[in-house]
Amino acid sequence: MSRPEAALYRVLVVDDDAAVREALVQTLELADLISISAGSFIAAKDHITAAFEGVILSDIRMPGRDGFHLLHYAHEADADLPVVLLTGEGDIPMAVDAMARGAFGFLEKPCAPADLVAVLRRALAARAMVLENRALKLQLETGDPAARMLFGTSKLAGELRARVRAVARTGAVVLIKGPPGAGVSKVAEVIHLMSPMAAGPFVKKTAVALGPEGLNSAWADAAGGSLFLDEISALPSETQYALLACIEDGTDSGAGTRILTGSTMDLESEVAKGFHAELYYRLDVMPVRIPSLAERPEDIPVLFRQYVAQAAEQSGIAAPDIPPDHLAALMAQDWPGNARAVMSAAMRFVLGMPEGAPDAQGLGLSEQMARVERTLLIAALGRQNGRAAAAAEALKLPRKTFYDKLARYGIRPEDYRR
Repeated sequence: MSRPEAALYRVLVVDDDAAVREALVQTLELADLISISAGSFIAAKDHITAAFEGVILSDIRMPGRDGFHLLHYAHEADADLPVVLLTGEGDIPMAVDAMARGAFGFLEKPCAPADLVAVLRRALAARAMVLENRALKLQLETGDPAARMLFGTSKLAGELRARVRAVARTGAVVLIKGPPGAGVSKVAEVIHLMSPMAAGPFVKKTAVALGPEGLNSAWADAAGGSLFLDEISALPSETQYALLACIEDGTDSGAGTRILTGSTMDLESEVAKGFHAELYYRLDVMPVRIPSLAERPEDIPVLFRQYVAQAAEQSGIAAPDIPPDHLAALMAQDWPGNARAVMSAAMRFVLGMPEGAPDAQGLGLSEQMARVERTLLIAALGRQNGRAAAAAEALKLPRKTFYDKLARYGIRPEDYRR
C-alpha cells in the first residue's frame, strides 16, 4: 500500500507559453515540489489518469483544447483529481465558471509564488487523503485480517503485516514487543485469526494477577485456539514455572493451546531482574516488534482518519472533515501513547472536544509543516542508523536538498547512530 514519497509532491504543469511554464516549474522546484511540464492538453493527457498521484496546474486559455477541456477530461478520469486553473484575463465570471465546473482553485497570472504554492499544497494534501482513503477502503474490503486491522501505509507498517502473516502460519509460541499503546493485544488477535487455530477461541489474560490455577483454567478455556498473556514480564514467579512446564510438555502444539505473549518492557533485560531465563528463551522463538509512531510518523494521518471514521460510526454521527492543518499539527506532535493516544484524540475530535494537538496550538500552517518535515527527517535517519545518504534516498530527496534541510533544522546524523 505504500507509495513513493515523491508522488505526494508532484504537479503536472500545463501552459502553452514556454516562458511562463518554465517560471512556474522553477517556483515549484524552489518549494520542493516535483514538476511534470507539458505545453498542451495533448502533451499532458497521457499523465491524467486515476492512478496519477499528484495534482494538475493548468492555464485556461490555450490553443486547441483549453483548460476547461482539460478539467473535464481530468474529472472524467478521476472525479477527485484536483485541478488548479490559471488565467491572465482576471475576469470574475471565468473564475466562477471554473469553480462551478469543479476546479480545486483559481489563480490570476501573474500570481505570488507563496499564494501558488499554498493552493497546490492544499490540493496535494486533499489528493493524498483521497488516495489513502481509497487504499484503506480496498484493504478493508479485500484484505486479510492483517490488512484490515493493522493500519498504516509506511514501509514499517507493511513489514509488520508481513511479519505477522509469516509468524501466524507457524503455530509456534510468539512474543509481541511494542511500546505502550502500540496495539500489542490487537497484533496478538490478528496472529490468532490468521493461524491454523483461527476457528478456536482467543482467550486474553493479564499476566500480573494470573496464578498457576488461573493459568491452567485459561489454558483449558483456550483449547484448540490461542491463549494471549498480556504484559508477560509481570507474570508471577510461580506462574512462570507453570507456564514453562506447559510449553515443555508440548501442549501448545497440534490440537492443544497456542501461547501468544506480549510485553511493553524489554523482556531480556527483565531476566536480570528475576524473570525466568529459560522461559524467556522459550517465549522469544518467534518475536514480533511493533514500531512506534515516532519511527513512522507518516502513518499518523492514516491512523487518525481511520479512528475518526470508527468513532463517528460508534457515536452514530457523521464523520467531520479533517482540515489539512489539523493533520499537520498531529504529525508535529509527539505520541508517546502511540496508536492508543491517536485513537483517543480521534474520539475527542469527533465529539467536538478539540484538544488533539496541544503542542501545535498557536502555530501557523507553515510552522506546523516545518515541524512535520523535521519529524520525517529524524525518523528517516533513525531508520537508516544515522546514514544521511541512505535517509536521503529513502525520502527520494537529492542529497544537497536533504543536507540543506538538516542544516535548517539543526539535525546531526551522528546523533541517530546506534
